[in-house]
Amino acid sequence: MKIASMILLLCMTCYVTYAQMEIRTGLELTADHFPQDGVPRGSLKGPFEFHSKIIEGTVRQYWIFVPAQYDGSKPASVLVFQDGNRATKPDGSLRVPQVMENLIAKGEMPVTIGIFITPGNRSDSYPDSLGTRNPNNRAQEYDALSDRYSRFLIEEMLPEVARQYRLTDDPEERAIGGTSSGAIAAFTVAWHRPDMFRKVFSAIGSYVSIGFRPDEDPIKLGGQDYPALIRREPIRPMKIFIQDGSNDLSNRWGNWFLANQQMVSAMQYANTNADNENTAGARYQYTTLWTDGEHSDKHPGMVLPEGLKWLWAK
Repeated sequence: MKIASMILLLCMTCYVTYAQMEIRTGLELTADHFPQDGVPRGSLKGPFEFHSKIIEGTVRQYWIFVPAQYDGSKPASVLVFQDGNRATKPDGSLRVPQVMENLIAKGEMPVTIGIFITPGNRSDSYPDSLGTRNPNNRAQEYDALSDRYSRFLIEEMLPEVARQYRLTDDPEERAIGGTSSGAIAAFTVAWHRPDMFRKVFSAIGSYVSIGFRPDEDPIKLGGQDYPALIRREPIRPMKIFIQDGSNDLSNRWGNWFLANQQMVSAMQYANTNADNENTAGARYQYTTLWTDGEHSDKHPGMVLPEGLKWLWAK
């Protein structure tokens, strides 16, 4: 009976915590998602095809958004966004280039070059038939906790874009974002390389066990391990905007909404513990936006302007 009572008490505690959590409802697209009169038009270039040497045997597409205010006289800030085929769709849910265009014009973002990259596909050329569907190497790249995707981005893609455009080398002026597995990929890049990226836009992030490989030697960690790592490892100088929906997925890989809350709880603990022990150095900067959304780009897109403004706010 004692065990049953403890379980009931724990469930009641979880319910109270959930009931008290602010869940935003009634989200809609904003003016920042549409072309505005008087706002200088940027240009979206691409798609271009890229063959990686670090992620061998893959080919991917990428796009570059160049704001009208960029003239090359000084380095531009950088925003890298995963799943570029969805992120750049002008009538899609995310519409990242359009949001950037409006925020830059209002001074709510610095002059920023956008780099939108698809996951790799294991083929000689990128299939035209994919459209906005996922290439076949997405999980291997995005859900892995290794530094391979970080190395690809930093050692291959950024230099490729920098051949034409002046990009800042200030990690405080570099942001990386994505949704679902693209969100955990963005977090992983900043986790491994905060010397290169410190701002993260994470929406419906897959901090679950998709990348977990317990039968391999050595065992490969998965997204479900991040909260433990955050609690135990030195704090990274990261600024993270986290969105998820209360109706996100729950399946054999995990519960997405709970997993995102675990990420926040771990960062809160790391900060509090560092304060209590008077540990010098960085603290995690984060804010959360919980909605009643499902596992789709719909709500991530609607809150994108808010997230980007928060990430670049001084």
